[in-house]
Amino acid sequence: MTNIKVDKKIVGYEVAVDTAEESAQEVTRILEIAEPDESKVIRMHEKLERPDMLIGSTYKVKTPVSDHAMYVTINDIVLNEGTDFEKRRPFEIFINSKNLDHYQWIVALTRIMSAVFRKGGDVNFLVEELKAVFDPRGGYWQPGGRFMPSIIAELGYIVERHLTQIGLLQPVGPSEDQQKILDEKRAEFEARDSQKDAFSESKFPEGAQLCAKCNTAATVMMDGCLTCLNCGYSKCG
Repeated sequence: MTNIKVDKKIVGYEVAVDTAEESAQEVTRILEIAEPDESKVIRMHEKLERPDMLIGSTYKVKTPVSDHAMYVTINDIVLNEGTDFEKRRPFEIFINSKNLDHYQWIVALTRIMSAVFRKGGDVNFLVEELKAVFDPRGGYWQPGGRFMPSIIAELGYIVERHLTQIGLLQPVGPSEDQQKILDEKRAEFEARDSQKDAFSESKFPEGAQLCAKCNTAATVMMDGCLTCLNCGYSKCG
């Protein structure tokens, strides 16, 4: 664009059509560079057809309430593959087991969850809803000291783990500084307690209490306050 110096009184004006068109095209080009056309971005919705091949992960679940393990498979669809908008989204879930006692609710649950996945939107709420289900007969303890209130709750932890792996959920846990402090406090606590159980599978100190936040037997008394060595939760804030 050429700069023109005006040193007289303006008595009229006219618009150069070619120049205006070129300017409009230049502005459009700049806007396209600054803001890519998102109308071409494929988003998750219920009418999205299933591809012939999906990427999936299978998780093994062995609980003390059943003689047979369950295998949970979550398949993901890759949206906008090869572009800046590439993203993995869960598309369907399957549960397989030799135990047929839970066959009906397994089929119903997997169909409903798959329908929620395919509908799109925020699916993270499924994690908290599943983890909040309690078995009226009582839960069970996992190796390592985590209490699981039901098989459905364990399924919620599996979905949470999968969503974290594909980037839809942020990892939950203490920060690096908090973890460093927890490791130091844990070392002090273990140094004071010389008795160690050689047959214990828990990675936390003997006598640790159950954490109200992460359901792990990792809460110990430190500096006059109950503190969880697994997630950092403390009643003192």
